[in-house]
Amino acid sequence: MLQLSVLKEQTERVLAGLAKRNFKTAAADVQAVLDLDQRRRALQTQHDTAQAEANDLARQIGGLMKSGDKAGAETLKARTSELKTQIKGHADELADIEQQQTQLLYKIPNVPHESVPAGRSAEDNEVVREGGHKPELPAGAQPHWELIKKYDIIDFELGIKITGAGFPVYKGQGARLQRALINFFLDQARDAGYTEVQPPILVNEASGYGTGQLPDKEGQMYH
Repeated sequence: MLQLSVLKEQTERVLAGLAKRNFKTAAADVQAVLDLDQRRRALQTQHDTAQAEANDLARQIGGLMKSGDKAGAETLKARTSELKTQIKGHADELADIEQQQTQLLYKIPNVPHESVPAGRSAEDNEVVREGGHKPELPAGAQPHWELIKKYDIIDFELGIKITGAGFPVYKGQGARLQRALINFFLDQARDAGYTEVQPPILVNEASGYGTGQLPDKEGQMYH
């Protein structure tokens, strides 16, 4: 989530970055956040002023009660009651503004690095550098999708029926290969000094927001 200070201090850079990501509501969302911030700061000033006056009146009321001026104290109490109503209204409105602002900030994606080219698809990607030797397959070599069918190791159609596009079902030697690859890379990471972690399968709402899965992917989740 972008920090409010970044939106305020680097507005143009943020908008330019969001344009690269083709985030259509960027200008409206950023402006809405900034407008809410102005409202919040103005309301916070009113809240603090009313609270300071209420605190001052409380001290005055205490002094009047000690001196026996109950009539004067009652007059100030009436004003204090008005201030309490104002302060509660300010606090409720501030909470509402902060909630709106937080939801908007979660909606706005991170900004790509300046070196990232603008584009709408993989066709717009730019090759920055290449390394190593590209192997050339011998004549008659079969592509992986043909090998998958030949050895019957992945079932894409069943995956679509169970979950949807992009979720294949690995079976037989394909399932064994998948498991072996997972173990291989876990071992590589461990040998490189990383600590293996097996987190819970389910997460709470705060974790969903913290990892950027919420709020935009809420419709894809079970809860």
